[in-house]
Amino acid sequence: MNVLGIIASGVAALFITVALAKVARRAALRAHAPDEPGGRTPRAAALRRTGGATAVLGVGTAAGGALWLGAADDSAGSLAGLLAGAGTVAALGLVHDLKPFRAALRLPVQTAAAILVVCLAGLSPAAAVPAVLWIVLVTNAFALLDHADGLLTSVGLVTAAGLLACATVGGSPALALLPATLVAGLAGFLLHNWHPARLRLGASGAQFTGFALAASGALIQAAAPSGRAAWAALPVLATVALADTALVLISRRRAARSLLRDTDDHIGHRLRRVRVTVPGTAVLLGLWAAVPVTTATLVYAELLHPAFLLLPSAGTAAAVYALLRIPAYAPPRTAPSRTAARRTTAPTTGAAIPSATSAPGVTGPAPGKGAPSGSARTAERHPTVPPPPTGRSAAAVAAERS
Repeated sequence: MNVLGIIASGVAALFITVALAKVARRAALRAHAPDEPGGRTPRAAALRRTGGATAVLGVGTAAGGALWLGAADDSAGSLAGLLAGAGTVAALGLVHDLKPFRAALRLPVQTAAAILVVCLAGLSPAAAVPAVLWIVLVTNAFALLDHADGLLTSVGLVTAAGLLACATVGGSPALALLPATLVAGLAGFLLHNWHPARLRLGASGAQFTGFALAASGALIQAAAPSGRAAWAALPVLATVALADTALVLISRRRAARSLLRDTDDHIGHRLRRVRVTVPGTAVLLGLWAAVPVTTATLVYAELLHPAFLLLPSAGTAAAVYALLRIPAYAPPRTAPSRTAARRTTAPTTGAAIPSATSAPGVTGPAPGKGAPSGSARTAERHPTVPPPPTGRSAAAVAAERS
């Protein structure tokens, strides 16, 4: 496949995604009927959540059209399997967007789609097993980044650009087709996904993006020429997604929380707690992803020594350590003590409260009337005497003093 074919496919993916996203956005705006308080109906929220299907259709249509026109040459089987696997997980994500189900049910489908990709690519069993594990891991890691407006779109765009450069440098133009269309499709969708987002990728778009990136990286690594450090360079492209997953797993393990229950403890949530805006979070993580992507691309092109890959890895480890120090969970609620409970249930009226240790018939006036608060008097206006430690009554002590 030549460069013009890749450019044409990217342009087609851009225009198709922008057109479909505009239609979906108008449909979501028309669904904002004043039927319910708040102005946002469940239908409008569902349309916003399923907006990622427009990016899936745009990228899939452009890449599928190029494959149908015979632009993939000898890599038609690999590209067909890649599109079929990505389409399968996208369809599963769309079902989840419409009717949510447990996340554990996605793993069998993702594994089957990854097996389909490696089988049609003709990988050996020794290379197929780690490739399947890598695809499933990275797919879910990228899908977890969809917790803020424009975050996954920005990071996915930068990562796809790195894969496009690696495929072009490595002499695999057919494998550069999907990254090229993905760059264009995500760029078009970012227009509607930037904060405040009118459309969201949802489970469909997020899983499609993660699967396409992971599977493309695995196939590019398998087709890399001998002598290139593809085994070390290409995994670095997923640094930000893997860092977010590691951050979540470590923090939940420390807090003794469920590893599968999603809470506000991702990178974007922690940055928001230190006053970073939502657009600033997307830009910051996009720049963060650009550092390992650029380094890995230069290493893959043999312009840098593989030892340079340790720099972004060490920086990412330091960033994860710093983010772990930002509190992500609310402190547990403690039960009120008995003393506090008695204070809250004590009467607050101004009536006289007889003391358990006062003499019979002796009462104290209400605070602010007569004697000052805290001093009690008898009917003859004589101050009462508190009982001594010996336990004798107040009347006996007064008789002795008189």
